Formats: sequence, C-alpha cells, structure tokens
Amino acid sequence: MRKNSKRRIAATIAITAILVGGGGAAAIAYWSSGGTGSGSATTGTSTGITANQTSVITNITPGSAAQTLSGNFTNSNAGSVFVTSVTASIASVTKLGVPVVGCTSADYTLTGAVMTQALANQNVPSGTNVGAWTGATIAFNSTAANQDACKGATVNLAYAIS
Repeated sequence: MRKNSKRRIAATIAITAILVGGGGAAAIAYWSSGGTGSGSATTGTSTGITANQTSVITNITPGSAAQTLSGNFTNSNAGSVFVTSVTASIASVTKLGVPVVGCTSADYTLTGAVMTQALANQNVPSGTNVGAWTGATIAFNSTAANQDACKGATVNLAYAIS
C-alpha cells in the first residue's frame, strides 16, 4: 500500500509541476465572448453673464458731444462664454428713482447701440471684470422745446448680451 501512496504522491507532484509551469508548456483553455455595453456623459450648461458699465457718463446737456459707453463682464460660469454682441438701450429716465414727467428716452440718442466691432468672436473668461465691450455713444438731443424737466435726470441703461 505504501508503494501506491508513494506513486500517487509522485504523480500528484508531477502533474502540479507541469500545471504550474515547472515541467514545460501548460495548455490553457478559455472561452471567448462578444457583447455590448453602454455608458453616458453629460455636458454642462451655462448661466447668463453680466455686462458692467465702466464708463462714467456725466453732465450730458442739450447739444453736448456724445459720450462713449464701455465696460466689461462678470462671468460666473466655470469656463469661458462666447459673446458676439452687447446691445445698449435706454430702460428709463428717472429722478430719485421716480420716472420724470416731461423727460423721456426720446430726449436722448444712442448711436451704435449694437456693439459688435470690439466683441466679434470673443470668449469671455470666467471671472469678475473680465473681457471688454465698447462702441455705443449716448447724447442729449437738442430740441426746440424746453427740456428743463431733464435737468438732474438719470438715464438708466440696459444691456443685452448675445
């Protein structure tokens, strides 16, 4: 019985050595398979940016020279935002926050309100007071009518970005 046990042990060791690589090449079998899979990725979104007027427009009077509007942007997005134009408009004319009777946006002229020349294909980086826009001008119209109602008025401007 001992001979059989010794033979079994010797055979087991030999087979193990062959399988582990000690006695030559071992045959390895495997199955191949195809298949499919899926995944996804999402893109971000952007929020609107803000046009900040940096030019200080003061003391405009009937017939005085037009003054240039200019500014920069606040972009709170994580990345840059593409801007093609800034459009200025007169939102209201007020005194101490109240609309002025007898003085309206018709008493003023915006020239070049759609500003593209300084903005063509501009990527505005993320940040505060970045990028630049300019080009529009504002002037007080000189008319034959009494314009005293406009004395001390504030012309409130609005800016649209595209």
